[in-house]
Amino acid sequence: MNLKKLMMSSLLTAALFSTALINANTNDPVNPAPVSENDSKSTIVGVAASNENFTTLVAAVKAADLVSTLNSEGPFTVFAPTNDAFAKLPDGTVETLLKAENKGTLTSILTYHVVAGKFMAADVLEAIKKNNGEFVIPTVNGEKLTASLKDGKVMLKDSKGNYSTVILTDVNASNGVIHAIDTVVMP
Repeated sequence: MNLKKLMMSSLLTAALFSTALINANTNDPVNPAPVSENDSKSTIVGVAASNENFTTLVAAVKAADLVSTLNSEGPFTVFAPTNDAFAKLPDGTVETLLKAENKGTLTSILTYHVVAGKFMAADVLEAIKKNNGEFVIPTVNGEKLTASLKDGKVMLKDSKGNYSTVILTDVNASNGVIHAIDTVVMP
């Protein structure tokens, strides 16, 4: 990724997130208070942090300083890579991305997994069917994912042509929804 593209992606991310409302009801960024008094569910970060299959994702979100953003009002749809998805990356990739000097690259990768708005599995399936078998999804980082169906499963194609399978759907959070994926998608 060239420096200009990385800077534009970071600026876009900052602009999108600067308008987000940050939940100020708690000092615990991983297990924040609900977004509203009537909503007792955890935010996306809280839900992910409570599941042992997302420890690498949560560590990456913290390293990229995206906790406050993903605790904000949203709504967001997150295609969340599991620990096994991160383990598929070449040796040393995760450790390298978690270093402070790679925060911009990590932010770009993580925001490529986030979509503005709440899209349940049924919404994604309907969009795929209405668009002749492929649905292009704009992500928060400005790049696109393409959703399609293969053997009854939703597949996400990233900008590099690689595929990830959605393996768990509709994990509700107070500020959106999580769909677990089996491979990290790359912008």
